[in-house]
Parts: sequence; structure tokens; C-alpha cells
Amino acid sequence: MKRKSFKISRFLLYLILIIFALITLYPFLWMISASFKPLKEIVGGNMSLIGKDMSLDNYRYIFGRSTSFPRWFLNSFVISVIGTVINLFINTMAGYALSRLNFPGRNKIYFILMSLIMIPGQVLMIPNYLIIQKLGMLDHFSALIIPAAANIGNIIMMRQFFINFPSDVEEAASIDGLGRYGRFFRICMPLAKPIISTQAVFVFMGFWNEFTKPMLYMKTETKYTLTLGLQTFSSRDAGTAWHQVMAAATITVLPIVIIYLIFNRYFLVGVRMDGEK
Repeated sequence: MKRKSFKISRFLLYLILIIFALITLYPFLWMISASFKPLKEIVGGNMSLIGKDMSLDNYRYIFGRSTSFPRWFLNSFVISVIGTVINLFINTMAGYALSRLNFPGRNKIYFILMSLIMIPGQVLMIPNYLIIQKLGMLDHFSALIIPAAANIGNIIMMRQFFINFPSDVEEAASIDGLGRYGRFFRICMPLAKPIISTQAVFVFMGFWNEFTKPMLYMKTETKYTLTLGLQTFSSRDAGTAWHQVMAAATITVLPIVIIYLIFNRYFLVGVRMDGEK
């Protein structure tokens, strides 16, 4: 009787979760569907995912007639890739140093970082703007990359990973003749792929979805990122052309989905490693 009751409760739980997942997923699927529909179907109040006159005309307009959109896409891609690569190296090396290296003031630096993470980013907008202006970085991609070259949250995450990293592995590599840099780049970083992949996804998403900083620092329209360009496109170029706005929004989301699918296998590897241990 108890087993039957457990199965029923488990079935109800899964049913609720599936319904909730479908409710959450439906707006995303509708956005993709609307990107293939003409405007009259979208404003007509039809919420069906399958339209009568679905085509690629909206995407042809964005990449054909709208010359700015491909440029904005390329800007966001370059900034996100460069910013993510720099973040991965700096955050990982800083986390390794705070966990493995013994140097004066190591704990103080850690507590300072923990204190800084509690400061809201909005408080620093005006000081950051004035500093970037003084450095002559306004309207340059460096204004979006260099100030965000390190992330305190990811540094702390990497520190916690390396604290639990087995020291025997490094000691064995040291006996084989590897120095500190060799142990870090040839032993620690390859074994830290799951956590680095997690960090890469979040950092890339942060750069890709950033809107406030490009709005403050970028003045030339050809240097806009995709998020800022999408806002400009929807308010000025497209107006009430929701079919084109939906196509642009779908393109904006697509790289995030691709990045997750690429790095998802590393998440699964991390789960298997934990199971084997």
C-alpha cells in the first residue's frame, strides 16, 4: 500500500514538473515560431506554434536589408569570446593562487574579495564611467572587456575547486620534473574542465546579454552590441514590426543555446567523475 502511494505521489510530482516546464518553455517556443510568421498572424491573436504562412522572410530582412544587424552580431561575438577567454585564465589562475600558493596577505585578499562581491554593481556605474572616460576608452570594445576581465564570484568558485583538488596529483607531477606553471597548465587546468566549462557558460552569457554597459560606453552605432542594437532596432527601425523583432530576438538567444550544448558534455563528465570517486 505504501509503495503504491509512493508511486502515485511520484507520478503527480513528475506531472506537475512537466506541466511547469511546458508553461515555462512555451513563450520561448512561441518566439521562435513567431520569427517565421508574417505580422498579420502575430497581431491576429493566434497563439498557435504552427502558422499558415511560415517563411524565412524575417531573417532575410535582418541579414539582407538591415546592414547593421550582422555588424552588431559580430561585435557581440568578438567581445564575448575575447572577454570569456581572458576571464577563464585570470579567474582560474587567481583561484589557484588563493588556494595553492602560500604568500603574505593571501587570506586578507580573499576576505577583501568577499567584501567586494557584496557591493552592488549599480553603485559603481558613475565611478567606472569616469575612469573609462579618463583612460580614453569610451566608444571602444576595450571599455567592455578590460573592466570585466575578472569576476570575483568565479575566482571564489575556482578557489573552492582547487582547495578540494588532490595535492597528490601535483606532487607526482613535481617529482616528474614539472614546475609550477607546468603543473598548472598541464595538470590542473585539464582536470578542471568541468568547472571551467561551467564558468565559461556563465561568463559568455554575462558578456552576451550585457545591455547597461554598452548603452553607457558605446556611442557609434556600428560599435553597438547585439542587445543594444536589438533595442535600437525594435524602437526605431522595426517599430511595430513584431515579426522582425522576434527573428532578431531568436538570433540573440541562439548562441547561448549553442554554447550550452557544446559545454554540456563537460558537465556530464564532471558528474561521472564524482560518481567514480
